[in-house]
Amino acid sequence: MKFSVPDMSCGHCVAAIEKAVKAADASADVTCDLDTHVVEIGTSAGQETITSALKDAGYEASPL
Repeated sequence: MKFSVPDMSCGHCVAAIEKAVKAADASADVTCDLDTHVVEIGTSAGQETITSALKDAGYEASPL
């Protein structure tokens, strides 16, 4: 699944997003593109679970 994360702007953001997603699903595969502000996540967790994890980390995410 892919998300638009407009506030993702640096390496710290990427690390925080990866940590939040891995907390929700330790086996998730996370790819962040800072240029497009898109996060691609391979996970068995539901979209609501991932969106909630990102929000808890301080990032508003919209599914693409």
